[in-house]
Amino acid sequence: MNKKIIIISSIILLVFATLPLNTQAKTVAQFEEEVKRYTAQLEETNASLAKNEAEVAEIEKKITSYEKQIEDAKNRIETLQKEIEESNQKIEEKSAESKKIIEYYQIANGENAYLEYAFGATSITDMIYRMSVVEQLTEYNDKIMDELEQLIEQNKKDQKELEEKQKSLVKLSEDAEKEKKKIQADSASLRDTVPSIKTQIAEAQAMVKYYKGLGCGANEDIQDCQYRVSQGSSESLPSVGFFVRPMQKGYFVRGFSSSHNGYDLSSSNKTEPVYPIADGLVHAIYTDDCTGGRWCQNMGFSCNGNAKIVVVKHNYNGGYIYSSYVHLSSYANVRVGQFVTKDTIIGYMGTTGCSTGPHLHLEVASCFWKNNGGCTYNSYLNRLINPSKLVTLPSKWNNR
Repeated sequence: MNKKIIIISSIILLVFATLPLNTQAKTVAQFEEEVKRYTAQLEETNASLAKNEAEVAEIEKKITSYEKQIEDAKNRIETLQKEIEESNQKIEEKSAESKKIIEYYQIANGENAYLEYAFGATSITDMIYRMSVVEQLTEYNDKIMDELEQLIEQNKKDQKELEEKQKSLVKLSEDAEKEKKKIQADSASLRDTVPSIKTQIAEAQAMVKYYKGLGCGANEDIQDCQYRVSQGSSESLPSVGFFVRPMQKGYFVRGFSSSHNGYDLSSSNKTEPVYPIADGLVHAIYTDDCTGGRWCQNMGFSCNGNAKIVVVKHNYNGGYIYSSYVHLSSYANVRVGQFVTKDTIIGYMGTTGCSTGPHLHLEVASCFWKNNGGCTYNSYLNRLINPSKLVTLPSKWNNR
């Protein structure tokens, strides 16, 4: 082998061997405390959800009331409009009737000698009586028309007030609907913990039981305890000295940051085979809790289903690290507890879960929150490792 290559390889191995893995102590006692804390958090969340549901129920009652009042106002407006139209019709009829009476009255007051014959009066007394009736009818019609005009004005006023009330009710209903959606969104975000609080409680309880079963002391670092016990077993996990890329060919998409827990890698082959970055043990095969809730929506897109994930545990530098392979389209023929090499296909690149397109999300940490991986989800987030510290990830590659 070329001497220069040997020197470079030795330097790389030395860098990896001295890489800090952020191994903060975690004990059985701390796990028991976290179980209590998560349980209290779950109770608080359930109480908040119950409160939200009660508020939504009250808002729905208000909305139903508003909708009924809006419908009543609409019906009353239609009734008033009909009354206005009927009143106008009566005014026209009374106006025509009054016109005829007035014409009669005007003729009756003329000096035409033929009046007695024309109007059928048999005497002056009869004529006076008939003229008196005409005057009374005219006054009566005038009174009726005045009342009808007042009714029309009142109806128009009532109609205007009802229209304003209807607008106000529509606004109240819209505001109530917005408040309802806001509360429901809050409930959705409470349910959309990643992973769920119930899952975290179950995992923490399982780890307390597991590490107590191993004989770990209440205040002993459980990672150290697990490593010590496993190394004394005939089934101990072989140590690895270097790491390789998880795909034969691909390109860089997105790096590690405070808002991104790993590296996003993709390939022209949208179902590119995925391999472990080193020899190890399949620690977990599962789908995440992504349901298109708050944390995904804040990134500007929704989930298309739960992400398929494989997690591999590696023995490295006197401890364990865990590599996660996320958004797989499908799993390969692997199982939890199976020893895999860096050349074992564990799945195929895809876009399951919270994803905008086919890619592999590679995540690395010095513990894992499932299957007795030595930490809860919150402490897992604090023990993430930038994958580029272990694996060389150029902008594009055609070999591992």
